[in-house]
Amino acid sequence: MSRGGASRDRSDGPDRKCIATGEVRPKSGLIRFVADPEGRIAPDVLGKLPGRGVYVAADRAALERAVDKKLFARGLKQQVTVPEDILGEIERQLVRRVVELISLARKSGDAVAGYEKVKDWLSKEQAQILIQAVDGSGRGKSKLSTPHFGHYIGWLTADELGMAFGRQTVIHAALASGGLSKRVVEEAQRLQGVRGTESGKGRLEG
Repeated sequence: MSRGGASRDRSDGPDRKCIATGEVRPKSGLIRFVADPEGRIAPDVLGKLPGRGVYVAADRAALERAVDKKLFARGLKQQVTVPEDILGEIERQLVRRVVELISLARKSGDAVAGYEKVKDWLSKEQAQILIQAVDGSGRGKSKLSTPHFGHYIGWLTADELGMAFGRQTVIHAALASGGLSKRVVEEAQRLQGVRGTESGKGRLEG
């Protein structure tokens, strides 16, 4: 568990309150929002934009409530404008973030793609995270199992997963345990919440 003096850069602390649900939870499960100088609300997925911020759970229902109930204005104590496609923008930013992290893991030798390579890593217990495209063949995906005490990510598309590996499409991928694996899981879980998908739920823990 993180201590009270943990660095602000750590994704698991400190805790923040969701303006839509009232729950206090780690920042890793929230989306930060700020208002630009014109009062336009902007999602801050990386948590680095300047200014006062408010937080909403990475959950589609919570985000929709924040928009519908005009909770951003209340939280920021100012008049604001919420872009019409703000949920789409949050989703795009999170996809970009997950793809970037998987790509970094690939470049450091901690990620592989392709059925045979993934199967080999799983058999050698080298894989910590199994990633499979949501639009891939269910029959093919069922032949690979989530690593014991590992994680499963099953809500990226084949095109999105392909971007992480410099290919047109990827159906099967795996990540080894390492510096980026925890961040990949955290960001992927935020994306799952924003997409409101049940795909892969129940398989996160092997």
